[in-house]
Amino acid sequence: MTDPTLKNVRAIADLERQTILQRSRLQRITDTITHLAGSGIFLAAHAVWFLCWVLLNRDGRGFDPFPFNLLTTVVSLEAIFLTGIVLMTQNHMTLQADRRAHLDLQVNLLAEQELTAVLQMLYALCEKEGISVKVSDARVQQLLKDTDIVQLAVALEKELTPEA
Repeated sequence: MTDPTLKNVRAIADLERQTILQRSRLQRITDTITHLAGSGIFLAAHAVWFLCWVLLNRDGRGFDPFPFNLLTTVVSLEAIFLTGIVLMTQNHMTLQADRRAHLDLQVNLLAEQELTAVLQMLYALCEKEGISVKVSDARVQQLLKDTDIVQLAVALEKELTPEA
């Protein structure tokens, strides 16, 4: 039998690989551009590019004299496109994070239901064997009941909503 931890690691890795393979062409392109734009090489290349531009155009001898209007336009356009690309990548990453959060919630809910069932079975076994189990503690009594997810969500929303 395989190690359950290794099985879980493989399942998560498979899900991640599947997510990566299911990206659209546009998502792959935007991810690549975002990765490159966030690198030190990108920053260094831009620093060299700006320095060369300024040196070539200093003293009004170049094609874009001070105040470097063409450079400003090119950099502004690049910033506009990079911002859009980064936002597209962030939207994709947010969608992935939401999917993971939903999966995490489902696993947690299943674990809670399983633990409730185990506690109920343990309590029933104790009763069947004539073992007296005091369930006077309110926490234990609550754990023996099924959790009402909707009630929890409403209570959480009420707690998180600021007073108007």
